[in-house]
Amino acid sequence: MKRVYLDNAATTALDKRVFEAMEPYLTGQYGNPSSIHANGREVRTAIEKARRKVAEILGAAPSEIFFTSGGTEAINTVLRGALEKHSIQHVITSPIEHHAVLHTLEYLKSAGHTQVHFVNLNDQGQFDLNHLEEMLKTYPRSLVSLMHANNEIGNIMDMDAVGDLCATYHAFFHCDTVQAIGHLPFNLSQQGVHAIAGSAHKFHGPKGTGFMYVDADHAISPLLIGGGQERNMRGGTENVYGIIGLASALELAYDEREQTIKHLLSLKKYAIKRLKSEIENVVFNGMSASADASLSKILSIGLPGLGENEMLLFNLDINGLSVSGGSACASGSNIGSHVLDAINVPSDMATIRISFSKFNTTDEIDFFVQNLKMIINDNY
Repeated sequence: MKRVYLDNAATTALDKRVFEAMEPYLTGQYGNPSSIHANGREVRTAIEKARRKVAEILGAAPSEIFFTSGGTEAINTVLRGALEKHSIQHVITSPIEHHAVLHTLEYLKSAGHTQVHFVNLNDQGQFDLNHLEEMLKTYPRSLVSLMHANNEIGNIMDMDAVGDLCATYHAFFHCDTVQAIGHLPFNLSQQGVHAIAGSAHKFHGPKGTGFMYVDADHAISPLLIGGGQERNMRGGTENVYGIIGLASALELAYDEREQTIKHLLSLKKYAIKRLKSEIENVVFNGMSASADASLSKILSIGLPGLGENEMLLFNLDINGLSVSGGSACASGSNIGSHVLDAINVPSDMATIRISFSKFNTTDEIDFFVQNLKMIINDNY
């Protein structure tokens, strides 16, 4: 049976070139990078080369890049470590952040470590920067945690504008950039952000490997204590082949970014055109239909009047289509999307998130639209 994968915001296929870069570190080059013998030194050299490459691409110093098990660990480390190191009493965030941010802050609040405040949104999910400034005036020297690009509706935040506000009010600025890495340009030394998070599997790298950037002038406390790896910021033997794969995938993503974005935008525009012509009353949530204000890879599709969409997603799966009902992190649960709730999407509207990669084609978009139309006509 034909199978089409349109859930690339959840995870991407490993690029074969990335696997080729990783393969020697899965077999022959197996030394522990903390060992002083030749085997260890060889692997340590490869890790530091990868670190330099990541730093170069993102406009940071190598000493500001720390490898982790993924975006969630990076986010937890920054949020906990910044609060502890800088004795921060207030956090400003938004109701549409990833659960790695929101659940961590809920825990820290319940433990009495901080107070949490939420910036206002409009119905398109855009942050109210005037409200952010009002809160920063009230709670200066706070921690601001706002995502660069939303994983469900694709909205892109103006990182520079938020960075300027945080600088004015001496706030620590953390940005969840997990979805944005590989798609949007970065020059971290110029953007006013103090910490970001990335995850390799979002840009055709391996799962289980990520990184955090922490500005050298805004050091944080570590989360994992152990053998002193990652310059005492993250104890535990490094995931060597994962780190090599992350750096390789990131380099490919930025070397090919212009052509990839052009391809993704063409797929998005084509999908919007086909959906509008074939599906009655279809709408697009947030800013996801905008070529400029959303990630090119994400399209959030609203289907008014269809109600809960579990059966719709099930039928699409049966017909060979891998898509999401919003955030993949909530898949398999009965918990509705907090993002769609926050932007007041009606409860009777079914939602499908499709997300593209460089490997998708317009024929696959046709296959998706045809099957969606058939399922709606047969069941609603």
